Amino acid sequence: MMAAMPETPLDHRPDESREGVWGRVVGRMQPGAPVENRRQLVIKLCWMSVWMLYLLYPIQDLLHGGYSTGQTVVGWLALAAFLTGYVLLVAFRSARGAQGWRGTYPSVGALIAIATATSFAFSPAFIVLFTYTSVVIGAVLPIRYAVRGVLATGVLTTVIALLTHTGSDALAGLLLPTFLSGLAMTALQRLIGTMRELREARETVAHLAAAEERLRMARDLHDLLGHSLSLITLKSELAGRFMDADKAAAARIQVAEIEQVARQSLIDVREAVSGFRRPTLPVELAAARSALATAGVSLDAAPSVAEGRPELGQAEAGALAWTLREAVTNIVRHAEGATVCTVAMDETWDADGARFAVLDITDNGRGPGKSGPGNGLSGLEERLGLVGGRLERGPGASGRGFRLRALVPLAATASESAEDRALSSEV
Repeated sequence: MMAAMPETPLDHRPDESREGVWGRVVGRMQPGAPVENRRQLVIKLCWMSVWMLYLLYPIQDLLHGGYSTGQTVVGWLALAAFLTGYVLLVAFRSARGAQGWRGTYPSVGALIAIATATSFAFSPAFIVLFTYTSVVIGAVLPIRYAVRGVLATGVLTTVIALLTHTGSDALAGLLLPTFLSGLAMTALQRLIGTMRELREARETVAHLAAAEERLRMARDLHDLLGHSLSLITLKSELAGRFMDADKAAAARIQVAEIEQVARQSLIDVREAVSGFRRPTLPVELAAARSALATAGVSLDAAPSVAEGRPELGQAEAGALAWTLREAVTNIVRHAEGATVCTVAMDETWDADGARFAVLDITDNGRGPGKSGPGNGLSGLEERLGLVGGRLERGPGASGRGFRLRALVPLAATASESAEDRALSSEV
């Protein structure tokens, strides 16, 4: 049967279609963003052309200022050099990957020198060039230097305006755009840096989420397949023995159970991959009884295990169910000589008064030996840690066998008071 087509297109990515695209469009139009192609360069130059209105003042001065031919030529060359440096710094600097370009500071110094020289050599109309200088400083210098540079440009503009006897009204009209444009570019540069950091942080979070999902899937598949394949192996051995002993009926029973376990394993794997599987203690207890009986181990389980606890959350109960599954798998695989598996459930209190549900699983086999914990127990510790629990392991009470104790936090009931918790913790 063909799976139903998803309602959402496969290439639909909300972050890419809304925030990502908008971020790229905004980035293309901002002076601090990298220029990657000709289209972005045209957009950036059009954005910069808004600021060119201030050039009308020095242009009118050169056209109608009554200067000699030599002075006019020098003035046009100086203005062209200034404009070229401005465009190269603001529009092309990031295109060349020049965040650490050594020519940045000399180029900014050259713009300041041209603006200063033309202001003295011609008329105060050229003081407007300091507005462009302030824009360049705010756009291309590091944040720690940009604000100081804008303030220093404002002070220099004031000094030159006073030395050239610029009127107070004109001085105010020059200082305001100089300060505002420079500080605006500095803030814009900071905003671009923040957006870049946020994008990197979002990518990091996405990678971590993917790694966590892979880890969850690895744990689930290890626990599911380890338990199921161990049971299938054991039942296959029994079926072979029954066939050798001409017990065809008993062998057919084992083969039928193998088929049932395999089908259930396939369902469990599909649910685990989909993230929908949430094992429960009653189900795992029934499966444990069947698996242990096949291995010749009897299960002694307290009724409280299957009943559960109302204060136990779904995530915590699922972690305990995984613990039972992993413990039974270890008994079937490694507990040589085990005849009884005891499962009990209780609760305990920490020194700080926190309540914990305790699932205690003990067998009377050979014990842990000298081998270290395997992947199953390591994954189980991680699974319990995600819900605030912990895993304790060691030999049984009499020094024989192996014991697992899984502790998960219990939510306090409404009727439970702080005094009750304190008294219980003391006991």
